[in-house]
Order: sequence, then C-alpha cells, then structure tokens
Amino acid sequence: MTQPHRLFITLTLLALIAVGAVIYQQYLTQGGQVLRVATTTSLYATGLLDALGEAFRKSHPGAVVQFIAVGTGEALRRAEMGDADLVLVHAPALEAEYIAKGVLGEGVIFAYNYFMIVGPSEDPAHIAGKDPVAAVREIYRAGELGYAFFVSRGDESGTHVREMTLWRLAGLEPDGKSWYLETGSGMAETLRVANERRAYTLTDVGTWLKLEKELKELQPLVAEGDILLNIYSAYIVNQNKNNELARLFMEFITSEEGQEIIREFLPMFRPIGQDTIEELRQRWELLKEV
Repeated sequence: MTQPHRLFITLTLLALIAVGAVIYQQYLTQGGQVLRVATTTSLYATGLLDALGEAFRKSHPGAVVQFIAVGTGEALRRAEMGDADLVLVHAPALEAEYIAKGVLGEGVIFAYNYFMIVGPSEDPAHIAGKDPVAAVREIYRAGELGYAFFVSRGDESGTHVREMTLWRLAGLEPDGKSWYLETGSGMAETLRVANERRAYTLTDVGTWLKLEKELKELQPLVAEGDILLNIYSAYIVNQNKNNELARLFMEFITSEEGQEIIREFLPMFRPIGQDTIEELRQRWELLKEV
C-alpha cells in the first residue's frame, strides 16, 4: 500500500470517528440515555405505561424508557440501591419513609383510582356493600369458621400495604391463618389465584377491569370508602445522575398530552385536574399516616 493510500485511509477513519462522535452527542442531547422507571405492576399490566412511553418517545426520539414492574415496595428498594431513576408508586406511607431518608426527591401526583374488595358471587362472608374495615372483619370471622379464604399479594406492594392497613384498622392479624394465602406475586396473578380458590382479595380497579372477563368466579363486593382511594405518584431518585430525563418524563405524564392518555384509560385510571389535585394532596397526607 502506497503512502498516499495510507494517508487517505487514515483521514477517512478519522472523519468517520468524528461524524460518529457528533451523532452520539446528538443522541445523548436528544435524551438517548436509558431511563429506568421502577413501577407498580398495575400501571404496567393495564397497558397505561406502554401508551405513555410510546407518546413520550415521539417527542424525545432518542429516549429509551425501561419500565421495571415490581410493585411499590420493591420499586422503592431499587431506588435506594440506585437501580432506578424514577419511581411510579402508590403507597403514601412507604413513600413518606423514603422521602424522609432522602432517597426520593421531586415528586408529583399524576393519576388515581380506587381499591376494591372482590370475592366469590355467593359472598360467604356477607360483605357486599359494607364499609371496607367492617368487610375485612367479616372475612376474618368467616375464615375462622371455615367459610372463606383470602388471597394476599404478600409482596409489600402498594396494594399489600393498603390491605395491611385495613387489617390493622380492624384490629386483626391474619398472618399464619390457614385461610389466609399469600402469593408473593403481582396483582394479575393474585387475582387468578383468588379466582381459582373462590377467595376474597383486595385489588386496584385498573387490573380488575383489565382481567374481569377471565375472572368468572369473582365479582366486586366493596368499592366505597375513603380508605380505598388509590393515589399514584412519580418521584425522581435523588442519587442518580439521570435526573433531567426523569424530570422530562415526569413533566410529560402530568402535561395535557400525558393526562389525555390517562383519560383514555377511564375508568381504569383517572387523570388529575385543577378541581381534584388539592384534594388528592390532602388525602395523600392523611393516607401516609394510616
């Protein structure tokens, strides 16, 4: 190979490297980092996050949004370990703990719905239409008499935390009872187990509506009461360096476009609004204490 050829090849390689560096820089400035979002299973299983993620990527073409659906408790633990940039969670009491520890920073409420107690159509514990705390007392009584089963997620998710709140308010401890079953799984699998066992369980309305047609043995029995309000919040994880992309995604899901996508998922999820946000903040403060 002649000297001019070597020079030509060298210059060509340098030019390609330079072009590649420019493209890579543009990729990064357009949001090309991977945004790790640890989230509740209900937001993911219903398809809401896929819809929000797809719309976000249209306005941030280089962004890679990775959803990690593990439940609120595990999502917060991952945040503490630095394995998430943003969390989407629904357990005010747990959220408050991680805010106090400095793990979570800036946060917003972006959606809400309700929990509900579902169970077999024959309703052996006779809880239909009762107050939620009175309902779990009746389930406990029926369980002790051998008439009923209850299936719990048992995974420290937001739903599990709220279930534990109901038992605590009722002054009861179901752990270890033969009629009290823990799946250690997400909401969808827990509902399927409850359906198979013709048992009671606590679920978010979004996952219930997504799976309702296949859950032939179950029906909604208790869906009223302030304690069943289910508030979804997003928080930036303080210790990570990907905060700008996390903030952009958080701003997007509370933007008019993001809220319109959430509105399309009614009645699974409800968007926030000027007429509801202050009340939701007040309710979040109350729920973190129960």
